[in-house]
Amino acid sequence: MEEILLRIATGAGIGPAVAEKAVGLMLGFLRSHAADGPGARMIEAIPGASELVAKYHGDDPERGGLMGLGQQLMSEGLSMAKIAALANETIACAKQHAGDELVDEVLNSVPGLPQFV
Repeated sequence: MEEILLRIATGAGIGPAVAEKAVGLMLGFLRSHAADGPGARMIEAIPGASELVAKYHGDDPERGGLMGLGQQLMSEGLSMAKIAALANETIACAKQHAGDELVDEVLNSVPGLPQFV
């Protein structure tokens, strides 16, 4: 997971510690809000993702939905542009490990998300 996080941090232009927390929050959001089967399979396919979700997302499935996720990421000092870059890098890494079809299925199963990614 360290290599994945470094790639995401570099691509998004943010620090590795912020990337770690932000990716954990994003993946946790997807685990909670995406269709159960595809969401779980995607997270299992990414090395270290389950642990990252557990560390930063815990067992709270709601956390305010998409707007709540945005607020959490902004509270970490991320601008909307940095959040977009982070999301794009995270999706690219997820597709590398879980495949385009599965990741697209996950993203499309979250109401309102496709308009942002």
